[in-house]
Amino acid sequence: MNCRSEVLEVTVEARQVEEAMLALLHTILLHRSTGKFHYKKEGTYSIGTVGTQDIDCDFIDFTFVRVSSEELDRVIRKAVSEFKDALSSDGMGQISLEFYQKKKSRWPFSDECIPWEVWNIKVNVVNLANEQERQICREKVGEKLGEKVINVVEVINRHEYLPKMPTQSEVDNVFDTSLKDVQPYLYKITYQITDSLGASVSTTMRRLIKDTLAL
Repeated sequence: MNCRSEVLEVTVEARQVEEAMLALLHTILLHRSTGKFHYKKEGTYSIGTVGTQDIDCDFIDFTFVRVSSEELDRVIRKAVSEFKDALSSDGMGQISLEFYQKKKSRWPFSDECIPWEVWNIKVNVVNLANEQERQICREKVGEKLGEKVINVVEVINRHEYLPKMPTQSEVDNVFDTSLKDVQPYLYKITYQITDSLGASVSTTMRRLIKDTLAL
């Protein structure tokens, strides 16, 4: 199975990290989730509805749509919070959202997890000098996030591989059924931090980031 890999890159100040990551991760999961499956008999099922909710950002001029599942939101927020806490105030990092399906293995071997789509979100964190720069950054990041969301939707709307709808006995190999109100494809979130840049390189990076934001 070929695993699709997509890369998104954003530049933000420290206080915007959490909202920017939530906006992108929730956008992807909105399109990679279904309502709960209700099986009548093997091979026959109905799918529940997925509610949505508009979320206004506090530090970015942006509103995003997420699945209205508090359980899912808590899981995503926990991962994003850990990522944010690990990032330095002028560092770089990457948070990855990987979708996979399980392939049952014979005892005593554990099940094999086969990825079929990975989203890598690269994050550059920049320090800004004053409130005027922060206001410009607030607007620019909102515009960039809008572009990224459109990019996500375009990629997801392509007719490419998705795991086939499972039978009742195999549903846990394809979907996360642990949530009571929504059923995302099986996924995991990981991150890595890159904060070992030298002083001169870091200064150059900040200048490039500010130029990008037109500050």
